[in-house]
Parts: sequence; structure tokens; C-alpha cells
Amino acid sequence: MDNKVPQQINDIVGDNVKKLAQLFPSAVKDGEVDFEALKEELGQFEEVGSEKYELTWAGKKNAKKIAQEDIIGRTLKFIPEDSKDADTTENLYIEGDNLEVLKLLRQNYYGAIKMIYIDPPYNTGNDFVYNDSFEMSGEESDLAEGNINLLGERFVVNSKSNNRYHANWLSMMYPRLQLAKDLLTDDGVVFVSIDENEIMDMKYLCNEVFGEANRLGIIANVNNPKGRSDDKYIATAHEYMLVYAKNESMVHWYGFDPTDEKIVKRYNKIDDEGKKYREIDLRKTGENDLREDRPNLFYYFYYNEKTGDYYPSRDGRIPDGYMQIKPQREDGREGNWRWGLDTAKDNLSSLMPKFMPARKVWGIMEKDYLEGRSLVKPTSAWTFKDVNSERGSEEFVSLGFDKRVFPKPKPIGTLYHCFDLVLGKGSNEVVLDFFSGSATLANALMKYNKEKECNNKFILVQVAEKCGEGSEPYKAGFENICEIGKERIRRAGDKMKSEHLDADLDVGFKVFRSADTNIKWNSLMDIGQIDINQMETLPDTIDFMPGAKDVDIVYELMLRQNGVPLSSKIEQIFGGGTNVLTFMRIVTWFALKQKLQMN
Repeated sequence: MDNKVPQQINDIVGDNVKKLAQLFPSAVKDGEVDFEALKEELGQFEEVGSEKYELTWAGKKNAKKIAQEDIIGRTLKFIPEDSKDADTTENLYIEGDNLEVLKLLRQNYYGAIKMIYIDPPYNTGNDFVYNDSFEMSGEESDLAEGNINLLGERFVVNSKSNNRYHANWLSMMYPRLQLAKDLLTDDGVVFVSIDENEIMDMKYLCNEVFGEANRLGIIANVNNPKGRSDDKYIATAHEYMLVYAKNESMVHWYGFDPTDEKIVKRYNKIDDEGKKYREIDLRKTGENDLREDRPNLFYYFYYNEKTGDYYPSRDGRIPDGYMQIKPQREDGREGNWRWGLDTAKDNLSSLMPKFMPARKVWGIMEKDYLEGRSLVKPTSAWTFKDVNSERGSEEFVSLGFDKRVFPKPKPIGTLYHCFDLVLGKGSNEVVLDFFSGSATLANALMKYNKEKECNNKFILVQVAEKCGEGSEPYKAGFENICEIGKERIRRAGDKMKSEHLDADLDVGFKVFRSADTNIKWNSLMDIGQIDINQMETLPDTIDFMPGAKDVDIVYELMLRQNGVPLSSKIEQIFGGGTNVLTFMRIVTWFALKQKLQMN
């Protein structure tokens, strides 16, 4: 407990701002007074010709600038000792600031990622946000100012008392989403988990980055059916997931498997041939459900209760022995059907007259069969049991972890259902999570690949947030969050292999860590950028940093090529010394050249 006596006695300005906020909430934003808004509240308006509908915040221009700035003097260093099955795996785990990593990956993976899922900080008042202002000249000054910790991590706590509480969060998210969009394939989709703290800002931010027309939907993910007990007025039972496409017109949307247990339960009828079906009212409900709205969808059914004969007709005259059935709303007004008359005639065997006791009227029901039905369109409310946050903890513990090592990891089911919508059976795509946390995505994708016979690859990015001494993860032997994520992938992969001995599964991953460059780019700039001819004919003009390893230089060069993934296999034919262009570099560069020419 901090018992220090504050030097400041009064905060007169702060108190006045709070009073002003009570009178005019729109005039105080993130703890700062918007004087133009205050004037408008007091009836003083100025004619402004440049007004437009847009999302703006303090620091937006700088966030845009940061998104466009190149990354200088940094690379990704291969960490073989932390990797698993490095020679064969196509999966990647990258340690580092995700803004830096996304910039490093941009050239190499431009337009190559089919699906992105992120679970960013929810801005609850205790979350870290990344400090993306890199103006200071060196690590010592960064440390002195508190911008990075001893691990080189650039993040700060975004307290609600901060005057730019929302602005800081928006400035952090904007450049990351911009880079994420560049990485997506033309038919790619991004899923963003968020809660009520920033749902509106995230929606408007995604509208700006991806385009409102590319918003596929917003899902209420019911992850805590009982509700949060610590909420003051309403116990929150859900969080949100925003779904955006890079290009809505190109999206391949698969839907859910109709054999899912929850869906199968709805098919509670069985016909004479033993086939399962459910009954769906043929009457249209919702918008435009009145007769005058769609006159062409209004007609009658005539039913002979004795013989069982029935047929549709526009003729309003009732034949002897038949009753007339029409689409009738609950308020007694005439409605319309979901099918046109010709469709009803052609599919009469799929329809049946039925008396509805609750409404005391006859209606027409469609027999919707389970067998052969298409994939199911997801609803905007996910109430699946496997998206419950308790499942996430159970899955984590089942791998031998203490649940206190990583509180409330995302459930596998949440990711699995996202995969179902975008990847589909037999898929071979790349999936990215750049707020990977406990590595749930990797765990879920390995399970999905096995069950859906896929060969999808993951790229996880996570900053190495240090586990405080005395914390539960530290006691369990984990110095930072990346160690937890990597160990989870190892354990989940081993478990998967032990349960499916004959399965051909990629449960490995290559580990990379953001690091300083291996190449003296200044001397390269003097001769112009690296090109194929210089690499082949003038190796002596290439300068490398002291201690640079051949494999690190190769990976750094690969980052500057498009379509040559870091998961590519690299073989060293024979050893070489430091600061020389070894045979391995030459062989690899020729391979890159061939790849580029093929593309």
C-alpha cells in the first residue's frame, strides 16, 4: 500500500473539469475540454463548411503516420532452441512488439493471410497499451523515461484517469489494423473480440480501416451465461466479436456444420422413411409481411381434412369439402408466404397443413430435412457451450497447467467456430493472431486441422510481457507470457499426437524474436539497395554486423521478399565464418531468385 503524502493539496482545475462534465458531457472528452463543443452547448455556433461524418481523436494524425513509417534496423531472429520440429513445421511463433512484427512481416506475407483473429486489450483501465512513440534515440533514454522495461517491451498502463484514455487505445489499435488489412488475402476475414468498454470505438475504427460495406456482422458471444457478479447494475453475460472482410464481394463464407449437436436437436420429427426433419411455418414474418407489401406472395391453400388432399391457388372460391388456409398474422391481418405460388406447387410434398392450437388457426408448415441440407448461417448470438469462458480454463488445465498461470484464456470453441466460417473442410491457409496470449488459436487450429482434414498454418505474435516475481506464472517457472504460450503449444501438440498416433499432423512451430539487424544497411545504401546481381557477383560489397550468423542473414533477406514464407526449409550445405557470404547464403539467395521468377 502506498502511504506517501501527495505533494499537491488541491486539484482546482481537475475539479472544475469534472463539474463541467456533469453539466455538459459532450464538452469533456477523455478528461479534456473541447471548447468548440462547449460553445455549441452554450448556443454559439460557427458556420463550418468542412464538417463531415468521421471518427477522430487526439493523436489520430500521428497514428496514421506511425502506420506508414517503415521499420528500420530491426529483423526477426530465429530461435532454434525454443522451436519444435523446426525442419518440418510451417507454423510460426514470433516474440516481439506486434506493431514492429507486423511491419517486418508486411513485405513477406503481403496478401497471404486468409484469416486474422485478435483479442486485444479491452481498455478496462488496467490494460497495457503499446507505446508507439519511438522518437528517442537509444535504449538508455527509453529506459530512463520508462518507455520500455528491461526486456525491451514498449508498453504502458492505460489508466482511466488518463486524460487521453480512449485516444491512447485508438492510437494503439489504428496502425495495427491498417497493417493487418495489408496482410489479408483479397477474400480474407478478420475477427476482433472486444467488450462493452470499446465496442463502439472498435466498430467505428474498423469501419474506417476496412470500410463499413465490408462489415459482415457483430456477434454477441455469450461467454458467461450467469453474468459477471461484480457488475453494478446489469450482470454482463457476453462480449462481442466484430467480423470484417477485406473485400466483401470476394468472401467465401462456409457457415456451420448442420450435424452440430445443437442444430441436430432442432430436427425433432421423423418421417415414414426414418429421415429427421423440423417444421417451419411457411408464413413470412418480420419486415414486409403484410399482403399489400408483397401481393404476389399472397395466395390460398385448400385442404380436405377427410382425404388429406391439399393444393395452392389464387382463386378465392372455396371448393366443397375443403377448408381455406391463408397467411394470417397474429393480429388477424392478412400476411404473405415465404414461397411464391409456383415454388409451392413444385415442392408440395415438402409442405403440410397443420392446426396451431395456440393461435387457433390452420397454417402451412415446411418439412425442413436435416439430410442433405446446406451449411447453417450463423446467428448474431453465439450461445454454444464451448464458447463459455469456463471451458477455456478447463482446456488450459487439461494440459497440466495451474489455472492461475493464465486467468481466463479464450476457449478453443470460439476460435473453432470462426474457422468453420472462413476456412472449411480440407483448407490449406495461413491464420494470424497478433495478440496471441496463451496461444489458444494454435491449440484450436491443431484440433481443427485434425477433425476437418486440413493443413492450415498459424502465425502467433506476442510481446514478452514479464511475469512479476511472486506471481503464479513466475512460481510455475514462466518468466514471461511467451513462455506460457510456447509451452501450451508443445503440450497441446504432444497430447494431439498421443491421441492420434497415425495422424499426419503439424504440431511444431518455429520461434522468431524481434532483434537488431544483421546487415550494415548504411553501407548498402551507398551502393544502392541489394539486388540479385550484387548478391551473385559482388559479395564483398555486402557488410554484415559482427557476430551475425548465416541463418539470421538469410531470414532477414527473406523478410524482404514476397511469397517466401519464414517457414521455408533452409539447409546449410557446409559451414562458413562470420561476415563472409557462405555457400549457404548463395544457395538460399538463388532459391529466392528462382521463387521470384516463378511468381
